[in-house]
Amino acid sequence: MPDAILAPRDAAAPTREIQSVGIIGAGQMGNGIAHVCALAGLPVTVVDINPKALDKAVSTIHRNMERQISRKLIDAADRDAALARITTSTDMAAFANTDFVVEAATENEAIKREVFKALCPHLKPDAMLASNTSSISITRLGAATDRPARFIGMHFMNPVPVMKLVEVIRGIATDEPTYQAVNNLAHKLGKTTSTSEDFPAFIVNRILVPMINEAVYALYEGVGDIVSIDTGMKLGANHPMGPLELADFIGLDTCLSIMQVLHDGMSDSKYRACPLLVKYVEAGWYGRKTGKGFYDYSVDPPRPSR
Repeated sequence: MPDAILAPRDAAAPTREIQSVGIIGAGQMGNGIAHVCALAGLPVTVVDINPKALDKAVSTIHRNMERQISRKLIDAADRDAALARITTSTDMAAFANTDFVVEAATENEAIKREVFKALCPHLKPDAMLASNTSSISITRLGAATDRPARFIGMHFMNPVPVMKLVEVIRGIATDEPTYQAVNNLAHKLGKTTSTSEDFPAFIVNRILVPMINEAVYALYEGVGDIVSIDTGMKLGANHPMGPLELADFIGLDTCLSIMQVLHDGMSDSKYRACPLLVKYVEAGWYGRKTGKGFYDYSVDPPRPSR
């Protein structure tokens, strides 16, 4: 890999220690990150512009911890101590003394840039900043902040309390102490890390989402129906979920956004989003979160929507 794309790696620089975590966005990813950080013993502050979203996040964390208790993964004392470490606010000033803030807003670069513009004036000078983006350039996002050397990608997998992987992505300006601190934090959370350089969609989604897009093409072209495609990949490739079921779980809007990032960033026609995926998103059929995608979730078990 050409040295020109790599940030300087100063092995002698002191590693920073993250002792408190802030999270912007109380959605599915944000509450999952708060969940694992609080269980790991870290004070967590979650900020969202919507107070109802914050209430829902805390309720979701409580419910998911109850599931962990039922599976004997944690006990009631762990749950109570973790919940006591979580505070919520609608004001970014709540991050004033926080060591590390993770942005978990929607997968839209313009929105993320606006978040960072509003956030940075509230951070202490040595605070580190990360994006949970699943595809967008860390270098570009970092350049939109006042601290590109202390900016990094920390991409958690969904659902965060269950999935063991965190992708750590260095932008061109990310310094070594920030990388080491975030890598150490991921391990403290019980996660395994994979390190990706800053290319569109990084490692996991560069491989996974084009596979999903190809499954949508197979449906679009009439190669197979929804059930046949998903059954084929579950039983033929030993995947735990079929690609169309997985797309619904991820969110079809997110899948489309990642394909667009890949297409724009790589300028390669093999990353062209399937027109049928575009149509589903235009219809507002995003998958599980809207109740309808490739499957209709208003019935149990879900049935194919076409």
